[in-house]
Amino acid sequence: MNAFPSVPQNRLLGILLRLGAMACLGIMAAMIKLAHEAQIHIVEQIFYRFAFGLPPLAIWIAVTRNFRPWHTQRPLAHLARGALGITTMALGFGALAYLPLAEAAVIGFAAPFFSVVLSALILSEPVGRHRWSAVAIGFLGVLIVMQPGDTALPTMGLVLALLNAFSVAVVMVTIRQIGRTDSTPTSVLWFSGFSLIASGLLMPAFATRHDLAEWLILLVLGLAGGLGQLLTTASLRFAPVSAVVPFDYTQLLWAVLLGWVIWQTQPSATTWAGAAVIIASGLYTLYREHKLGREKPPPDTF
Repeated sequence: MNAFPSVPQNRLLGILLRLGAMACLGIMAAMIKLAHEAQIHIVEQIFYRFAFGLPPLAIWIAVTRNFRPWHTQRPLAHLARGALGITTMALGFGALAYLPLAEAAVIGFAAPFFSVVLSALILSEPVGRHRWSAVAIGFLGVLIVMQPGDTALPTMGLVLALLNAFSVAVVMVTIRQIGRTDSTPTSVLWFSGFSLIASGLLMPAFATRHDLAEWLILLVLGLAGGLGQLLTTASLRFAPVSAVVPFDYTQLLWAVLLGWVIWQTQPSATTWAGAAVIIASGLYTLYREHKLGREKPPPDTF
């Protein structure tokens, strides 16, 4: 099943949508960190991420008049994907409680390398020496950022960020399996619905009162997350994966800018060095996927 109806290709529009998506996700990450500082529980953060992210999703459905994505041949697979996705989100949100935005973003870029390994082990996809080399170099870049044994970054934050990257890779593999029968919009809608219900069931135990500033943080968190998810998906309507995915790395620029503006933090030299290695390896991996005709849409954004 195709993820989208056939539409005219417009690479420039696809790239612009992707750039907008990364800006939204960068803003969402900053709001998550501010929410932690305001001592808003992670369950509340996840719930309002989907509650306030619902309006953009509803508008998208109304404008496109496309209700078909709700139909699926594999509801149990989507429930399992939902459980994995919400766990992944909790790990990513948790990492931002400890790490600066830039370092959290760079470690998150390791997810595609984990997905190559898992695709080979679980899906039996062929992985040649070029991609294995790119994976090894990419993980070297992660080690440069983490500086094991000699780092000022909190160990808990590094562990959560690395687990998040691995979990994102697991979700990628799961969506590849589901994608054999269901479209990307179907995965987006089912995950959003599952996460809203699951986190909503926990809200009575964790919900607290908030002042206006805290509500504003949660509102922007949800709207930015929901809009970023839709723009990420929409970018694939107009341009192929190989054209838009390289611009995902602009999320690092937003992390650096927002980290400097809000917290007056700047990435260290090792973070920049590690980021350069990871991005180069990621782009080469994408190039190999495109050259071999195996590129596939990435998962919906959490």
